[in-house]
Amino acid sequence: MLLPEAFVKQIRELSGDESDALIAALGQPAPVSVRYNPFKNLECPRTDPVLWSSTGVYLKERPAFTFDPLLHAGCYYVQEASSMFMEQALREALRILGGNAVRMLDLCAAPGGKSTLAASVLPKGSLLVANELIRTRANILAENVIKWGCPEVVVTQNDPSAFSGLVGFFDIILTDVPCSGEGMFRKDQGAISEWSADNVRLCASRQRDILSHCWAALRPGGCLIYSTCTYNTFENEDNIHWICQELGARLLEIPVETEWNITGSLNPDFPASLFPVYRFLPHQTKGEGFFLGLLQKTGPDTDTFIKDEVLKNRSIKNKSGKSIDSSEFSENIRNLLVHPENYDFSYDRRGRIRALLKKHIAMISCLEERLRIVHAGIVLGEMKGKDLLPDISLALSKDLHRDAVKSFELDLRQAVSYLRGEAMVLPESCPLGWILMCYQGHPLGWMKNIGPRANNAYPNEWRIRSENPY
Repeated sequence: MLLPEAFVKQIRELSGDESDALIAALGQPAPVSVRYNPFKNLECPRTDPVLWSSTGVYLKERPAFTFDPLLHAGCYYVQEASSMFMEQALREALRILGGNAVRMLDLCAAPGGKSTLAASVLPKGSLLVANELIRTRANILAENVIKWGCPEVVVTQNDPSAFSGLVGFFDIILTDVPCSGEGMFRKDQGAISEWSADNVRLCASRQRDILSHCWAALRPGGCLIYSTCTYNTFENEDNIHWICQELGARLLEIPVETEWNITGSLNPDFPASLFPVYRFLPHQTKGEGFFLGLLQKTGPDTDTFIKDEVLKNRSIKNKSGKSIDSSEFSENIRNLLVHPENYDFSYDRRGRIRALLKKHIAMISCLEERLRIVHAGIVLGEMKGKDLLPDISLALSKDLHRDAVKSFELDLRQAVSYLRGEAMVLPESCPLGWILMCYQGHPLGWMKNIGPRANNAYPNEWRIRSENPY
């Protein structure tokens, strides 16, 4: 691997005697790791666990993930091991906040690794807002959130400045900020060609802009998780110090085990004993370069936007601005979910039937007035006459009532064909109508069996483009 001379010089200044080992590690293959979905009831093998993750494991080699239906079913997520440390930061933040349900913002969330991790860890009743500015990446984020199957997530597509008006709305904000990507060099050759010392400083400045925009949305006493996948101190220790000095925060310590081999601060101006931050260096830990700091917002709880009175008597409105009564929807529609009594049913802006947890209605109503929402709750489908065209969101939700729908089990070849969007002929014994396609018992999506053939309803933009190897 040919590294920029300025980067090598920076690493030698940063790591001293360990710089040769770090540079050598960058020339080695990156480890492969996945994190299992606790909502999908797939047994998580712990033969080679990611020690700081409750559901993460290393794989011996990189399989052809594209052709594994269980990945498309949302049973696991392919995630870099070091970044799974966010679980430890989040658990500590929750402990500090009392362990109750929280409102959390993942500000720079695409493609969705940390959002799906947060959805797995947050206490029941929490609301997670996963945001991405770029439209194409926001759609990918929504896809991964839908596959994860948790209805307590709202996906938005907004500039960070859009959150500044939501004063005190969130208890936790995660800012996995766009960075110079030095920690991804051995996985992404493009990151090497784009690197420069000037770009490092530009990234550091942009990161401060992002933090400035979202800071007001964090309530006093709330926690900010700041992370990057880079090594330099400008984007890491220096920015943490800036958050403390300029925005008003204090650094919090995260309990870690010695065997994890996590490195502390590498900036001599901020000694590790007094400045608890967490670095993952590939010659020390089994993973890529990663940096994280956990901070708490200081100051009195004043001028908070989201007081209880703001949330009173709020409801979801239809296009005409009128509130929707859930009794408009038939029992057959509502009983597609395991606990329909927990949900309010309404139409989203595209005319689809959407189920939102009742405890989140007021908060989502506030968000819809201020943000561009890409996905929220569970989309059940669209009515065509008296028939419901079921949505992929319903198929993959953990709250789908499986006994309320007809299903068909696919083998591996059939499952890949289905994920490629191909039409199929189902056995005569298979009932007509909308059928839930499953692989090893895990839903993949819908087909409409009309007898001579079955029409594939798997979303076009999600389909596998490669040839079926089976």
